[in-house]
Amino acid sequence: MTRLANKTAIVTGAAQGIGAAFAHGLAREGANVVVADWNDGSETANSIIRANGAAMYVKTDVSSAKDVRAMVAATLEKFGSVDILVNNAALFAKIGTKKFTEISSEEFDQVMAVNVRGPFECAKAVSEQMIKQGYGKIVNIASSTVFKGVPNLLHYVSSKGAIVAMTRCLARELGEHNITVNAIAPGLTMSDGVLGQPDYSPEYVTQNMNGRALKRKQIPADLVGAMLFLSSPDSDFMTGQTMAVDGGNVMH
Repeated sequence: MTRLANKTAIVTGAAQGIGAAFAHGLAREGANVVVADWNDGSETANSIIRANGAAMYVKTDVSSAKDVRAMVAATLEKFGSVDILVNNAALFAKIGTKKFTEISSEEFDQVMAVNVRGPFECAKAVSEQMIKQGYGKIVNIASSTVFKGVPNLLHYVSSKGAIVAMTRCLARELGEHNITVNAIAPGLTMSDGVLGQPDYSPEYVTQNMNGRALKRKQIPADLVGAMLFLSSPDSDFMTGQTMAVDGGNVMH
């Protein structure tokens, strides 16, 4: 399928895990893909190229306005447009679970810098080109934890609640330019970052899984279809929405 032929997509946090799955999914649909990550994303980009796709890796700290602007400039130089932004980069697995009284101010600020200011900087940086084009798709990644008030992850859950609010505000501001802004709210996903983390033990994963209507583990591939829908013309009259993709744990 080539629903996204001649489109260019930026995926943040695409060096591995969910972001890498997103990058490959977009490439399969014909999009040029920019892998934007602080970690080395060259293997994700090179694997797309080996499969006859078009991709490049740009080292990017999404919390840095300078880095993000440089990444968007490199995208335009290479591919000539920015049609899709998938704001996937976030701190999650490595921060661990703890009571909110044990979260330091420094850790709270770090989570907000990556998980909230990162998507803000990226949306701001691509919006100028999308407005010029009169078309664009921004897909933010929230979390189903927002709708459940999951304990012991207050900084993470709060950051993802901000993403839901940001999605709605951006949709209002960018709608007149034919730019849609939507979000996906995944459940606990067996990504590279989650696997092997002691806080996400088999018992924790099983308890989470048992709360779903579809009682199995969620994997990165489970999110690709929703992301492609929100990135394609199929969703041209949908904006400001947050889709829960978590096997029916959250229903709203």
